[in-house]
Amino acid sequence: MTSAQSSVSLYGIVDGGLSYSQMTGDYIRDKTNLGLAYGMQSGNRIGLRGLEDMGSGNKLAFQIENGFDLGNGTLEQGSRLFGRQAWFGVENNSWGYGRMGRQYNFATDYFGEIDPFAMGFGQASMGAAFGSTNMYSMSNTIKFQSSNMSGFQLGAGYSFAVGAIPFYYQPNAFGTTDYNYISSENNRQVTLGAKYASGPLYMAASFDKLYGTTDPINNSGMNPFVWNIGASYDFTVVKFSLAYGQSTGGYLRGQTDGMSGPNEGNNPYWGTGSNEMLNFDYRTKTSSYLVGLTIPLSASSRVFASWTFIDDNTDYGPTSATGASQSAYNLGYAHDFTSRTNMYAFFSQMNNVSRNTNTRSMVSGVGIRHMF
Repeated sequence: MTSAQSSVSLYGIVDGGLSYSQMTGDYIRDKTNLGLAYGMQSGNRIGLRGLEDMGSGNKLAFQIENGFDLGNGTLEQGSRLFGRQAWFGVENNSWGYGRMGRQYNFATDYFGEIDPFAMGFGQASMGAAFGSTNMYSMSNTIKFQSSNMSGFQLGAGYSFAVGAIPFYYQPNAFGTTDYNYISSENNRQVTLGAKYASGPLYMAASFDKLYGTTDPINNSGMNPFVWNIGASYDFTVVKFSLAYGQSTGGYLRGQTDGMSGPNEGNNPYWGTGSNEMLNFDYRTKTSSYLVGLTIPLSASSRVFASWTFIDDNTDYGPTSATGASQSAYNLGYAHDFTSRTNMYAFFSQMNNVSRNTNTRSMVSGVGIRHMF
């Protein structure tokens, strides 16, 4: 009999810099902001990982991760103590893992490799067009992922009570972030994912379906769903990325603008902070697109760019201010000083922000990120 091996490690990210932004539009007050911003490339966080060998190839694992505002030290993710992740489970190299707790959906897990901005840089990330990929956390979730099978991996998860902020557009419908004893009075969610990685080729697919709280008047709920597919191929001199997705009956939104500090919340339609939101709207029907590339300039520096687009096919009615197609043009640069510390600069121009006609958002920034 061998003795069990266990370990616990502390890790985190600190990220901050200077940002300049402008927001203009027909339905908002124009504003300009120059100031400090935090978490531009990656959200500031601190966490603990643990692993214990239980024998026969099985290991008990856990992870608890906190998100915070570097400027004033306050909690993010709705002021949760461990709002980014909080789970434990069992894993084995032969069959994969099983986990329970607060975890990311598989769209977040699998599409970071495809996005040239790696789900960072606020509105420059693919999450601005593919909301389910945008660091979207699910509370009260049981989640399984297979082992690596010749490059393929599959995943499935179910949340008994998502715990995100709901927004409904349906007469007599209601929503709550509280938990109820009756299952049908909680917002529930299924998340599925598949990925394939072999050499320079990477492919991913995801599916998320929500089961909304029951309408007490009509005794019915809305069940919006979102699916995405994408791929990247690294030609060494340039890496190309493509993605496509659809949302029907509503949408998911993970982190908001991805930043904190006095310059936070340039996009008023995303709000501020890093809360997840569920939108239930039976009229919603959108398609999302991403084209991206990453060009290495040297072993320690790279340029990356992307175009994201939301084609809005929703019929909102003649008096609504929404319904335009959103587009964003994004450019970034990063230089690694060490394997843990880098500097970055980026620029993003978004038109018809959150599909609101004649609304424009420009964000640029420079900063330093350190991982420990």
